[in-house]
Amino acid sequence: MQQNPDPDYETVLRCQKGDVDAFEQLVIRHQKKMFNISYRMTGDFNEAAEVVQDAFVAAYKNIKGFRGSAGFSTWLYTIVLNLSRNRLKQMKARAVKEPLSLDDPVRTHEGEMKPDHPSNDVPVPDRLERHEVEQRVHGCIKSLDDEFREVVVLRDIQGLSYREICDMLRLAEGTVKSRLHRARESLRVCLKKHRGEL
Repeated sequence: MQQNPDPDYETVLRCQKGDVDAFEQLVIRHQKKMFNISYRMTGDFNEAAEVVQDAFVAAYKNIKGFRGSAGFSTWLYTIVLNLSRNRLKQMKARAVKEPLSLDDPVRTHEGEMKPDHPSNDVPVPDRLERHEVEQRVHGCIKSLDDEFREVVVLRDIQGLSYREICDMLRLAEGTVKSRLHRARESLRVCLKKHRGEL
């Protein structure tokens, strides 16, 4: 690995020499961002948690093969994206096979919520309205095709540069920008449709 402006450079070198504590530092440094990407991609808290766990296991197993041509976080994002795509396919296949019951717990980003156990908390109108808006936005993001959802999550939610996104998705910058434009337009239409309901 050559000299690199990657902030993870030294830590990755220690990992490659077998330092397990160094890898733990990478996990702590990156787990929230990786979870956020997977959650935005899959729309499911538990599935996203499993994806991120699998991604770190894969990164640990393959860390010696990491050459540093891109930053460590870019490499890790790519692993998370690929595993999220695979998990989405599995989820869609399961959804076709498994009928839903109204008695099943509802999965949220805070865990599972059982419909037969209402909350004892007194609802605060502002909090409810904010939560409803977030749910609508999340629903609109989730309704995007995978290729459009990826670029929106990476650019608008994670704040990655076009160069990082191009490296991760192995796409030309023009393709990324085109997909992002179409994704934003679809989101605008989706949110406008729901605006009267908010």
